[in-house]
Amino acid sequence: MARIVVIGAGMGALAAAARLAIAGHRVTVYERAETYGGAVRRYERDGFRFDTGPGLLPLPAVYRDLFLKTGKEALEACVELVQVDPSSRHVFADGTSVALPNASRAGVVTALDEALGAGAGGRWGDFLVRAREAWDRTRRPLLEEPLWPDWRVLAEREPYPSVPHKRVLRTRRAGTLAEVGAWELREPRLAALLESHALAHGLDPRTAPASAGVLPYMEHAFGTWYVRGGMRELARAVYERCLARRVEFGFGAEVIRVLDKDGRAAGVELADGAVAEADFVVAGVAPGVLDRIAGTARPQAGAVTPQRGLPSRLTVLLALRGGRPEGTAHRTVVHAQDRDVELASVFGSAPASDAGLTVTVLRPDDPAAAPDAGHEAITLTATVPAGGGQDAGAASRRLISVAERAIPGLRDRLLWHEVRTPADIAEATGVADGAVPAPALAAADGRRLHPANSTALPGLFTVGGWSHPGGGLPHAGMSGALVAGLIVEGADFRGSQ
Repeated sequence: MARIVVIGAGMGALAAAARLAIAGHRVTVYERAETYGGAVRRYERDGFRFDTGPGLLPLPAVYRDLFLKTGKEALEACVELVQVDPSSRHVFADGTSVALPNASRAGVVTALDEALGAGAGGRWGDFLVRAREAWDRTRRPLLEEPLWPDWRVLAEREPYPSVPHKRVLRTRRAGTLAEVGAWELREPRLAALLESHALAHGLDPRTAPASAGVLPYMEHAFGTWYVRGGMRELARAVYERCLARRVEFGFGAEVIRVLDKDGRAAGVELADGAVAEADFVVAGVAPGVLDRIAGTARPQAGAVTPQRGLPSRLTVLLALRGGRPEGTAHRTVVHAQDRDVELASVFGSAPASDAGLTVTVLRPDDPAAAPDAGHEAITLTATVPAGGGQDAGAASRRLISVAERAIPGLRDRLLWHEVRTPADIAEATGVADGAVPAPALAAADGRRLHPANSTALPGLFTVGGWSHPGGGLPHAGMSGALVAGLIVEGADFRGSQ
């Protein structure tokens, strides 16, 4: 039985802790905050309850596997999973709207044809077929296996099978997601639909590789899910599974240094001066934090460089008078009226504006979200630049203004609202500028990969969104599985089964 210290209680760290404990190890988690879950938090006021982090769960099989491998109770015995249908409603810049059925290719094709014109659905369906091929090529190395030592094979090879495109006298193939939209979908609203998936993950479609097509494919193939009571219930269930496996927790306990002895991780030092010895250390923290507490232990020759300069999210929580209308979509994406202005604002230095803002509106059909049937809780989110300088009042007014394109009369129903800025994300996660990690993607010269879970210091491993395989709830869960496998099975570990 090994002594293992886990730094942080985010979802990836919790997943690793539960798996390591069921393997017979003594696991202690130290979290600088007073609660678990990382960015998966909840805000409550006057009987209203809001998720302040992720609001929906793609690829629930990751957490089903976690619960299967760590105890007899299945995930569905601990939380109520609800498949969201329609998967999403989209309101485009010209006012056109379409509701896309959940996990139904035929239904999506029909809906797009009816809303956008004959042939639109077929082009989207053909894109999904190609995206599936990219998924099949990358699923295992990007989600289920430790990052390959020869990771440059993933960096140089574009797995998305682009369609040849004749331009003037040359034949070209799409190398970015924006080129897929322009050359293969050939419809501005379809391109906006495609690019919104990248933008939601903090990726610039102009530079994101074509392999980012796996992001909409994941939703199409595996559905979109909601946890009754809010996504915080998923964090609670994973935390309670850790407790059931006798994982110990220290909250309000900040790790300030990873200790090493004879060239190997040997424990951690806490801010109060206490020392916890360990045979292995698992760090679920951002690269800047790890650099500070582990010194030069992290870099390896030829290793993937940690991603920098990623954007953040702005979230506005709305408490409304009046109940949720029957048949309302759980998720509505209100697309920016000027795509170029939005990209220049999020990924450049242009000022924000109502016209350059894509807003996701979450309206859960969940009695737990509001005090009674005569009220409604709505969450608005948008991708914004990381760092300070956000005028929370002005930004929230912009989000509400954009959301009114999908919810007429929204302001008249407003009781109160709360804003969560990048600074709040920084406080919850420890990431200095509140940036949000994106999922790992193949191609793009490795710029969209994340560092391996193993480090240059033997016995020190990394877990969570800032290490392989990147950000997002499914990816965090998989990082926990990979770290547990590397510790339990050692060099023989070839990936999750």
